[in-house]
Amino acid sequence: MALLGQLLPLALALALGPAATTASPAKSPYQLVLQHSRLRGRQHGPNVCAVQKLIGTNKKYFTNCKQWYQRKICGKSTVISYECCPGYEKVPGEKGCPAALPLSNLYETLGVVGATTTQLYTDRTEKLRPEMEGPGSFTIFAPSNEAWASLPAEVLDSLVSNVNIELLNALRYHMVDRRVLTDELKHGMALTSMYQNSNIQIHHYPNGIVTVNCARLLKADHHATNGVVHLVDKVISTISNNIQQIIEIEDTFETLRAAVAASGLNTLLEGDGQYTLLAPTNEAFEKIPAETLNRILGDPEALRDLLNNHILKSAMCAEAIVAGLSLETLEGTTLEVGCSGDTLTINGKPIISNKDVVATNGVIHFIDELLIPDSAKTLFELAAESDVSTAVDLFRQAGLGTHLSGTERLTLLAPMNSVFKDGTPPVDARLKNLLLNHMIKDQLASKYLYHGQILETLGGKKLRVFVYRNSLCIENSCIAAHDKRGRYGTLFTMDRVLTPPVGTVMDVLKGDSRFSMLVAAIQSAGLTETLNREGVYTVFAPTNEAFQALPPGELNKLLGNAKELANILKYHVGDEILVSGGIGALVRLKSLQGDKLEVSSKNNVVNVNKEPVTEVDIMATNGVVHAISSVLQPPANRPQERGDELADSALEIFRQASAFSRATQSSVKLAPVYQRLLERMKH
Repeated sequence: MALLGQLLPLALALALGPAATTASPAKSPYQLVLQHSRLRGRQHGPNVCAVQKLIGTNKKYFTNCKQWYQRKICGKSTVISYECCPGYEKVPGEKGCPAALPLSNLYETLGVVGATTTQLYTDRTEKLRPEMEGPGSFTIFAPSNEAWASLPAEVLDSLVSNVNIELLNALRYHMVDRRVLTDELKHGMALTSMYQNSNIQIHHYPNGIVTVNCARLLKADHHATNGVVHLVDKVISTISNNIQQIIEIEDTFETLRAAVAASGLNTLLEGDGQYTLLAPTNEAFEKIPAETLNRILGDPEALRDLLNNHILKSAMCAEAIVAGLSLETLEGTTLEVGCSGDTLTINGKPIISNKDVVATNGVIHFIDELLIPDSAKTLFELAAESDVSTAVDLFRQAGLGTHLSGTERLTLLAPMNSVFKDGTPPVDARLKNLLLNHMIKDQLASKYLYHGQILETLGGKKLRVFVYRNSLCIENSCIAAHDKRGRYGTLFTMDRVLTPPVGTVMDVLKGDSRFSMLVAAIQSAGLTETLNREGVYTVFAPTNEAFQALPPGELNKLLGNAKELANILKYHVGDEILVSGGIGALVRLKSLQGDKLEVSSKNNVVNVNKEPVTEVDIMATNGVVHAISSVLQPPANRPQERGDELADSALEIFRQASAFSRATQSSVKLAPVYQRLLERMKH
């Protein structure tokens, strides 16, 4: 039995095949991009890779699917060329790159991959070439010839003038004393170099780009007998300072240094982790109004939010950005990081003045404009960037500006600018009172509002929340844009001026002379109490003209029959509150009479049962009134439409046909009957 227990798993594994015993490792992003480049180049022969070259430069990229179709890198056009994939070479007279490169030692492999300047400088040192040609296992991140040529002359002179110390140390810093392939290069890892065990920072991005101290791998995984060569686009230098230490020593970060110290974020910036600091320079702080800067610097919470909005959750080197990316900050906001040629952009602005300053715990990019999050702004500052400037100007003129710039917790319901396209109302006591009712006594978030919620305003009114399938409304006004949540206040952009309810539905109708005949009819039908009590009603209110348009005999008959009058009036009252902003394409609203009303909205025109509504959203404490210019008839009271007559005729013909068929037991003689049916349907 013991032997059987040992043999069964083996037999099962053999039956299932290799997939059951070994799982193929997942490919790294770099390998996936290389695989796609191979796929695009296969028509040119074996081991051919498609490469995108940035027009006007020597920059080349293995192509992913998105870049292949867009033909752009950082918004700049590219051309496609076809080259041998890493590790292969051409054979005269044969298609593609069928031959594997000859395997030789690291020193000779440098020449094979085109890193001849690195090979030359290796040769100048007394110790390094024998090491590269000898036994062992090494990795070298070899700078390309262009990388050496782009070094400042004074830096290059200092290296080549002291080859056995400075140059040797620089080259050793590019080396690791073991073979490391790209599938081992994980995002955020550190490799120990052969220069004083100093760390090299590795970042492997989802788009397939791999960086070493923010230098991009151009061609990777060139195998040698004693290691592997990766070609990189920069000469990398040692890193010893963390982000906080770099802030401490840079003169241009004087204000940032004070802000970090005041916020307590220095512990984070000198600790472990991998972050990107979009570091505002002194110039960036000087660009904002002194009043705003002093307010934020004096408010620990706003200051912390401000600084967290400049820290990305992972290290992002400039070379990894080849198209737009949405990156999350420690504040929880999203920044749009992009590029245009060699220029990096934040939220579409070219505000990065110095990039890729590598630290032991991340990377720093210098920016010359502050990225102030909403959470550090006053309502005035939020409004300045929104489509509500007209409304906010009215608040200021009405003497309510202190509410929008102070520390009072509130929510501002600000109508968008288009609401005032025909002009603004005069600033008087009535307007001031109305504006006070556009400020809620709490800092709200729209996602937490619920149907029927009651909100209290600074003007003392109580407003209701209505949640519909595609809209969220407060009384007659619906939210038209995402919230902007500031330091103390939240801004809701609204689609119209809000009108708080005044009185019940009956109070509204009695107070408007257009509805005097309707009021009399309601009283005659005994519905006054219903429309005065608490409830949720939508009243489609016929105006006097609507009643007067009825034939005299019909109007008199209606007013003389209290039961029939009540039935028709109840058909005008929906059993829930439906404001115009909540209607959408079509809503079927149940009436107090029992039948449903069909309410629709198109091009800002509301219709009920296809009849136009002449005025919408007259708010009441127990509902809403919409004025209409006709009296609605319940389905049972409507004259039959021609379609109904046709259906009845068709039904009668079929009855006759069925009777005839049963009487004669013949289906042939039904033809004239069906012919009659067709003729009736044509007419």
